[in-house]
Amino acid sequence: MLDNKTYGQDAQDPDHPMSFLLSENEMELGFPQSGEIRQGEVVASRDREVLVDIGAKSEGIISGRELESMDKPTRQQLEVGNSVSVYVINPEDADGNLVLSYVKALEQEDWSQAREMMDNEDVFEGSIIGFNRGGVLVDVGRLRGFIPASQLSLERRGRQGSHEERLRGLVGEAVTARVLEVDQERNRLILSERAAMKEIRAAQRTRLMNELEEGDDRSGRVVNLADFGAFVDIGGIEGLVHVSELSWKRVSHPSEVLQVGDKIDVRVINIDEQRGRVGLSLKRMQPDPWTLIEQIYNEGELVEAEITKLTKYGAFARIQDDYELEGLIHISEMSEDHVEHPQDIVRPGEIVAARIIRVDSEQRQIGLSMKQVASVEYLEADLALVEETEQD
Repeated sequence: MLDNKTYGQDAQDPDHPMSFLLSENEMELGFPQSGEIRQGEVVASRDREVLVDIGAKSEGIISGRELESMDKPTRQQLEVGNSVSVYVINPEDADGNLVLSYVKALEQEDWSQAREMMDNEDVFEGSIIGFNRGGVLVDVGRLRGFIPASQLSLERRGRQGSHEERLRGLVGEAVTARVLEVDQERNRLILSERAAMKEIRAAQRTRLMNELEEGDDRSGRVVNLADFGAFVDIGGIEGLVHVSELSWKRVSHPSEVLQVGDKIDVRVINIDEQRGRVGLSLKRMQPDPWTLIEQIYNEGELVEAEITKLTKYGAFARIQDDYELEGLIHISEMSEDHVEHPQDIVRPGEIVAARIIRVDSEQRQIGLSMKQVASVEYLEADLALVEETEQD
């Protein structure tokens, strides 16, 4: 019959027929196993080692070599009395010590979080810390993640310079990426910025919506034209410049003023946070000509105008100059003779000579006259203007 000592020594042999009983007993008694993550309490902290009580027959040791590799914040977590997670490296080494690792436990947590991010399609936000020929490196907790160059955003890949210069220039920049692959055995953690572009745009949109205020001036790029206006990307949000906000002049279609790809400055005139819409204006980046109307035109001045619309009481005409403001030629100002309807005198698109007879900046109105073009009342002023022109 074997004594207890002999049984205990022989049973350590994995080939011993009773070894499985020892293994089962150890698990039932809570003996630590290699690769386990255990919760423990720091009971001693010295320069060369830290002792952690994890409920085993003796305290486990975190070696001085691991302590030397830790940064200051990590080392401070191992103060006496702190509760920490540790990784069991060896339940019993050649000296009978229970060998633990705090860093490996943290890494295990990071691997678990990386898998969770991949499974949930969550995004990672961090900074680019380095590069190699294939792509860029990022710290994901205590793990080293890799973003292949092909998985970077189009904006980053399209920068000037050689492949190496572009990658080197990315170091230090913030990045948002989605986890594509987690392989702890091969120490592979692959991420993609391209896969996270939807989240990136959503984050940019949310941030910009929170920042925007009516009256802000923004730079943007025309991304689309429609009959009713132009869509302009102002850095993550596509705002609409309605056709009425394109110019102080009358515009029939946005293509008369803009083309897709044009870079323009616009003013924010409306924000609908609930519907996620932003109204923009191009014309308000320039002075409103109606506020300068009395400086631009003088009563009695002769102009050329294009007939734009006929009504029963007169015709609207657009003055042929840089401002292209519209005035009204009342039916009574069309001819010395009686006029039944404006269509008897003019047609839309026709260019006519007219005299400015009224300027009203408050009502935003200009009165024009065709019958007073040759009026004796303005003869002296017309002659003076002719003489001035000849002298110039």
